[in-house]
Amino acid sequence: EVQLVESGGGLVQAGGSLRLSCAASGFIFDDYAIAWFRQAPGKEREGVLCITSDGRSQRGDSVEGRFTISSDNAKNTVYLQMDSLKPEDTAIYYCAADQGRCSVLVRAYRYWGQGTLVTVSS
Repeated sequence: EVQLVESGGGLVQAGGSLRLSCAASGFIFDDYAIAWFRQAPGKEREGVLCITSDGRSQRGDSVEGRFTISSDNAKNTVYLQMDSLKPEDTAIYYCAADQGRCSVLVRAYRYWGQGTLVTVSS
C-alpha cells in the first residue's frame, strides 16, 4: 500500500523558513516521481515542485526560487525547503507520488498524502 506522510507544517512569521518532509512507503522509491502541491483557502490545488530519484526536478509556475525540493533516497523522504515565506504561501501542502516523469499537474498523481498546514503571519 502506497503511503505518503507529510510533516513539518506550522505557523511562521513572514520572512521565515520551514522545511516540509514527505515520508514515502509501499513502493519502489526509484521508480516514482514525487511532487509537492498546495491548496490555499478557496483556490485550486497547484503544483509547487516535483523530483525524481535521479534528481531531476520541475517547478510550478506559481513558485519562485524561494522554494527548493530535495530527496533522501536512503530514507525514502522528499523535502520542501521554503524560505522567505510570505502570507500568500499560506496553504495546505500535499505531497503526491506516481510512476513516471516529473510533473506539477494534479492529474498526473494517483497517490496523495493527507497534507500539512502552513500558515504564514504578516
